[in-house]
Amino acid sequence: MSSSASHPMAPQIQAFYDPPTGTISYLLWDASSRRAALIDPVLDFDVKAGRTRTQSADAMLARVAELGLGVDWILETHAHADHLSAAHYLRSRVGGRIAIGEHIREVQATFKTLYNLERGFLPDGSQFDHLFRDGEHFRLGELQIEALLVPGHTPADMAYRVGDAVFVGDTLFMPDLGSARADFPGGDARQLYRSMRRILDLPPETRIFVCHDYPNGREPQWQSTVAEQRARNIHVRDGLSEEQFVALRQARDATLEMPTLILPSIQVNVRAGQLPPPDDNGIAYLRIPLNALPDKR
Repeated sequence: MSSSASHPMAPQIQAFYDPPTGTISYLLWDASSRRAALIDPVLDFDVKAGRTRTQSADAMLARVAELGLGVDWILETHAHADHLSAAHYLRSRVGGRIAIGEHIREVQATFKTLYNLERGFLPDGSQFDHLFRDGEHFRLGELQIEALLVPGHTPADMAYRVGDAVFVGDTLFMPDLGSARADFPGGDARQLYRSMRRILDLPPETRIFVCHDYPNGREPQWQSTVAEQRARNIHVRDGLSEEQFVALRQARDATLEMPTLILPSIQVNVRAGQLPPPDDNGIAYLRIPLNALPDKR
């Protein structure tokens, strides 16, 4: 857990790192109004026991309370495949509007079919309080935030730009890790390259906050700059063409196993973090489609 604070009028940012999933969630707030947003929060999930816990989300809530903040937004960059979202739980505790990009409808339609979800689940985005359009602006106290569509990892990925900071979700990783995979349903390596370059066209001093880090021999990291990414990113630094990236990304994706939590997580995350409706015995069940995803062996 770390903070990034600067001039009082600048966005105030604190990161929360979740080692089991490599996820970084963020608390973003406006110092003058004390209004806050929670970005990509994690609902802890013990896959062996099928049990959810809220320690990660509760750590964010404790910091919100300590700082005396009011939560206006719970922002998702996309429907994550590697952790369950705590958005629904957090909204039940502190309020706020759960928001994601409007192309979540495409993701919902794909996975409603894959999971054969209940008839009452509508792939219309209504599970979320707000769906952002590309380029839409919204406020957090005195701060203005811009929602940017950055598809490729999934069709619905959004980045959130505020002041000199941009929260990029899985569109970019730290420079030594490069980029996220583009082989999930609806993913597209060519789109991902263009989305990364859209972010890298921002001013060089822009701070980039990533959603995941998988350190190998170093401490977890989550903050870089546009200039650093353009100089050192192993997949998309200046001088590497779209064709080079697509070839590299597709070759690497062909070697990757599916994430451990992809099947449990997405059916929760397309519901804005709400668990599936319980059966008549009062217990909620996750569905695991057999032999439906590509064989990645």
